[in-house]
Amino acid sequence: MKITSVTVRKIEREGNRMKGIATVVIDDAFAIHDIRIIEGDNGLFIAMPSRKTATGEYKDIAHPINTDIRSMFQTAILDEFNKIEEE
Repeated sequence: MKITSVTVRKIEREGNRMKGIATVVIDDAFAIHDIRIIEGDNGLFIAMPSRKTATGEYKDIAHPINTDIRSMFQTAILDEFNKIEEE
């Protein structure tokens, strides 16, 4: 599996911890939209797309199965986010 494209849209709202939204394309064949870039207490991290259940909990719609793949997604997304921050 290879991430072939990352698109980031920066969000600038005062007091908002969400800093951007990303779309990732895998193998030029599968896209995952609405990956959130969040400013946490220890720096930026990604949150996968989710939906609210009937009980009020949020469940990921799509997510990496292991830490290596999550790290690959986070690195690719944050690298692209940092590029647009420098512009």
